[in-house]
Amino acid sequence: MSAEAVPVSAVPADPRGAWRHRMADRGIDRTLWLLLPAVIFVVALFVYPFLYGLSLSLTPGTGETGIFSNYAKFFADSYYSSTIWLTLRLAIPATLFNTLASVPFAYWMRGRFPGKRAVTTMLVVPITLGTVLTAEGLLNFLGNAGWLNRFLMLIHVIDAPLKLTYNYWGVFLSLVLSGFPFAFLLILSYTSGIDPTLERAASTLGASAWQRFMRVTLPLLAPGLATTFSLAFVMAFSVFPSALMLGNPQGEEHVIAIAAYEQAYTYYNYNYASAIAMVMGAVELLVIAAVQLLRRTFYIGTTGGKGA
Repeated sequence: MSAEAVPVSAVPADPRGAWRHRMADRGIDRTLWLLLPAVIFVVALFVYPFLYGLSLSLTPGTGETGIFSNYAKFFADSYYSSTIWLTLRLAIPATLFNTLASVPFAYWMRGRFPGKRAVTTMLVVPITLGTVLTAEGLLNFLGNAGWLNRFLMLIHVIDAPLKLTYNYWGVFLSLVLSGFPFAFLLILSYTSGIDPTLERAASTLGASAWQRFMRVTLPLLAPGLATTFSLAFVMAFSVFPSALMLGNPQGEEHVIAIAAYEQAYTYYNYNYASAIAMVMGAVELLVIAAVQLLRRTFYIGTTGGKGA
């Protein structure tokens, strides 16, 4: 007796399998669930705090009206609004110095030579110290009774100590020491990705070392320079411990991070402090946008492989 064939329509369809197929057709599969921890992390530590801070900044304080009253108060007060310029005059020069000074070191370090690891270690050691320890070291070395001033006075180069701390230069040097290793490592990763055969080809065509750098290496390095400047600028613009320990936090080094901290934890005005923090983030985004637009003036292409 032959078994009767069961019609295909009579076989119950697996709803879970059909759902997976529909998701796969849209480019979504179960592996995307691996992103869930990262999404939760970003939402919990960035999106929610940002939205909460934004809502606080738009909440009027006591006796104030209008959702932008905190922002109007900030820009109307020259003592606080000037912190934007005071911070920019520290962050932009320090970031430019760190980014540009990293280029020749990274360009040289991409090759092979004896002691390369030791030199690299020496260049990146300051990044392990942290801003507070770096500031303490600068106070001991550059202070009025520091080693540098005592040595220069001992050999009669100067008669009075050099004023290198509790001012602009103390904070600037701290930003350079803490920011240079970070910029160097980023630039090194980009220079190592530039194919050295491109420069050798330009050399066979008669290009000098300067022409090879300006017309071959620099255009390929432009995206890396823009990215390094942007990330290093964000670090420098958020300067806080260095300005407190090595600058004059109530004077020329009254940076915007200190202004936000004062309002939050000295005056307990969290709405106003949140508005200052939002202004701080907006300035950073404007500078980054300007840098990315400037980058487009250079040729942007593939780096062509791993450097030697």
